[in-house]
Amino acid sequence: MENTTVGAVNGALYFIAAISFLLFFGLIFAMVYFTVRYRKARNPVASELRSSPWLEVLWVVIPTLLALAMFMYGLTGYRFLRNPPQGSLEVTVHSRQWAWSFEYADGRIVPNLVLPADRDVRLTLTSDDVIHGFYVPDYRIQVDTVPGMKTQAWLKAGSPGRSDILCTVYCGTAHSSMMAKLIVLPPAAYADWYAGKKVDLGEAEAPGADSALAIFETSSCLACHSLDGSKGMGPSFKGLYGQEVEVVEGGKKLEVEADEAYLRLAITKPGAQVVEGYGNAMPATSLSKDEVDSIIGWFKEGK
Repeated sequence: MENTTVGAVNGALYFIAAISFLLFFGLIFAMVYFTVRYRKARNPVASELRSSPWLEVLWVVIPTLLALAMFMYGLTGYRFLRNPPQGSLEVTVHSRQWAWSFEYADGRIVPNLVLPADRDVRLTLTSDDVIHGFYVPDYRIQVDTVPGMKTQAWLKAGSPGRSDILCTVYCGTAHSSMMAKLIVLPPAAYADWYAGKKVDLGEAEAPGADSALAIFETSSCLACHSLDGSKGMGPSFKGLYGQEVEVVEGGKKLEVEADEAYLRLAITKPGAQVVEGYGNAMPATSLSKDEVDSIIGWFKEGK
């Protein structure tokens, strides 16, 4: 078995598939044999087949051994998947309606999981609201994130490339948009990225990696906020700047102007003033000052 999560899952799948095919073709062979051997032309008078103790023992013992073999193979793979190798890179996976975020040892939180190639990685998964399903098809990983508890998974990052991260548990109206990317970089490029240097992650190229729209996309803002005026889990971004907004602050209802100060507070401390009619569901942001300035500039342009 390959010493990776992919190898463990694929190995169990191939083993069970091989036994299933063996049983399938064995049954087909038996059906054809008895149909030919005991056809009417050869047996015009039906004959009685006496029971055989040995045959009865065999058809109990053989299926039992096959079932136990599949169970033990699956159990071995399960234990392998539940025990990350020593020295694995530690990453915390945060889930919420409807976005993933990934926290590293230095406290940085990013919208996509960035890893170095050929490195074991331990994932500790949490949920801020409801149950979500962390699923990376390319790495054969599916683990639920549960409010109030921590679950874990691990993987060995393969060659550089990009893989999809999805949610497999229906978690609300924007469940289908709860996606992220697993981005594997060469070790040198990952070291540069972790050090804060500019590295091409292959993310949104247009309208530019530093633009507000690209930030909205990579930070999963558009999972809750629309750009066309339609209502979502959060208020729409369309025509927001300069409008009067009814908010709740400290249990009191206020009417404030959506100016630069309001927008900066709403982005950096989303629970301070919650728009009337909406829940306090937005998590604290990990955006840099430059990214926040870019977003505010976008609102000022009246998009």
